[in-house]
Amino acid sequence: MRFRDHRIAGAILELVERYRAEGADEIVFYDIAASPGGRTVERLWVHCVAQTLDIPFCVAGGIRSLADAEEVLYAGAEKISINSPALENPMLIDVLARRFGSQCIVVGIDSQRTPAGHQAWQFSGDPKRARSSGRSVSEWVREVQNRGAGEIVLNCMGNDGVRAGYDIEHLRHIRSLCRVPLIASGGAGTLTHFRDVFIHAEVDGALAASVFHSGELSIPDLKDYLQSSGIPVRPSVPEAA
Repeated sequence: MRFRDHRIAGAILELVERYRAEGADEIVFYDIAASPGGRTVERLWVHCVAQTLDIPFCVAGGIRSLADAEEVLYAGAEKISINSPALENPMLIDVLARRFGSQCIVVGIDSQRTPAGHQAWQFSGDPKRARSSGRSVSEWVREVQNRGAGEIVLNCMGNDGVRAGYDIEHLRHIRSLCRVPLIASGGAGTLTHFRDVFIHAEVDGALAASVFHSGELSIPDLKDYLQSSGIPVRPSVPEAA
């Protein structure tokens, strides 16, 4: 919880197949230990997951170069997400956006509240190496958009895993700065948490993991609830032609 005490949730391919069948709009594959470990996400896993999917598939984990990105996309990802590598080398965003187009480039931001305000965190997948980049989240959001990011995932670290709801206040502020799709991450625990983040923070999407892995919420139930709350969603199960 809060980027600590990570738990094994289950076999990757079994989870991917389950979420696809339940109507997930997109699968995001994070190798959170790749950047702090100095390696890149395993291409074989990307290929195996991609083979089972017919929905958008985004991959993150130690993508530090144009060659890394090409290999991950060739393995079957539709989008790549960069976080710590972008903080280390912001020009990476420009290079990837020029090569593949902004629609393919996601920047993940791990945001932590500090006495100096919200800071963008690096190497969050390793508690021993996790640290502030020294960059203001607000300023980093502006910069990554100017460099060509086509989507931003804002991971609110203080809320992650505790299932007490998304950080609506912080997300609302970032939404006011964001001219590209903004995805909320960190804090989902109930159906109302999803409703609230769409209504009050006006995000474009909501990412969650543990609450689905555990089976406490199902994607079809969530989509039915959001639709009944007046929030447009794609059908849980594709309609027959």
